[in-house]
Amino acid sequence: MKDTHYGKYRSLGLNIAYYRKQKGFSQEQLAEKIDISRTHMSRIETADCAVSLDVIFDICEALEIPSYKIFKFR
Repeated sequence: MKDTHYGKYRSLGLNIAYYRKQKGFSQEQLAEKIDISRTHMSRIETADCAVSLDVIFDICEALEIPSYKIFKFR
């Protein structure tokens, strides 16, 4: 991931964590639903790695939210 986009990845991760918690899922539960490791889920939420759109779409489906909500940065 480019350093210039770190803030956007951080906002994305915060949004994922927000909606995950709102749904009552732990990182491990969400990771299991989308077939990734809990460590990878944690790294996504903390902007420690880049994330593919496929994984983003899987997260949105698991959380039952439209994908635009994940990208609505506050």
